[in-house]
Amino acid sequence: MNLPNKIKEIIGGIPYSIDTIGMSNAKVICFEDMVLKIEKQQEESDNEHIMMLWISDKLPVPRVLCFEKHNGINYLLMSRIKGKMSCSSELLENPMHLVKLLADGLKMLWSVDISKCPFNNSIDNKLRQAEFRVRNNLCDMEDAEPTTYGAEGFESPEKLLQWLKENKPDEELVFSHGDYCLPNIIIKDDKINGFIDLGRSGIADKYQDIALFYRSLQHNYDGKYGGKVYEGFDASILFEELNIVPDWNKIKYFILLDELF
Repeated sequence: MNLPNKIKEIIGGIPYSIDTIGMSNAKVICFEDMVLKIEKQQEESDNEHIMMLWISDKLPVPRVLCFEKHNGINYLLMSRIKGKMSCSSELLENPMHLVKLLADGLKMLWSVDISKCPFNNSIDNKLRQAEFRVRNNLCDMEDAEPTTYGAEGFESPEKLLQWLKENKPDEELVFSHGDYCLPNIIIKDDKINGFIDLGRSGIADKYQDIALFYRSLQHNYDGKYGGKVYEGFDASILFEELNIVPDWNKIKYFILLDELF
């Protein structure tokens, strides 16, 4: 691999494997006790190591070992969180317990004091990022939910962006993971051992994480992710664990907003 010298010095000739579960455009190389994330330099990948350093004394996250930029590529070497991804079949087999664990994870995030958080991912800031992506044809329509585009949805990412601008909900700002999906929460010894993939973390509305978690639960249990269907699962048990009445308008809004990322 063509890597920056500082990264080479640390990893040497250590054996590795390539992660194939994540849905981002990053290349993720897994060593026994380290992970190297390689991706194109952009706002999200620039922010990740900064957020990891800021949150390291507040939540269980990987430790930053080295961060290098070279020829428009970011190289983030971090410690490897031990445990199983929340989307592992062993954990999915016990949905009530899994949802309780991950709902507790949301509460952990929301307990963080956001007064000095480095990044603000409020709706206005997310829409600014989304507009850049739309203008530069970076939105993947093929990867969207079936009803987002086409006969049942929006004509184009441009039309979706316009709708999002015109229908902004009120915000309840908290510390947000930003991509609170099952592969990004690691479980060990029956508790959350770490949060990973933190490039979108920062200040955001509470429903940023609720909405994407709800969608992730649905698709991990309905067979879209992983291929196995778990009959009888109802993702709404999430709201019982959070003791909230779901705001379906916000859930719809943040899932649609995520379609542009």
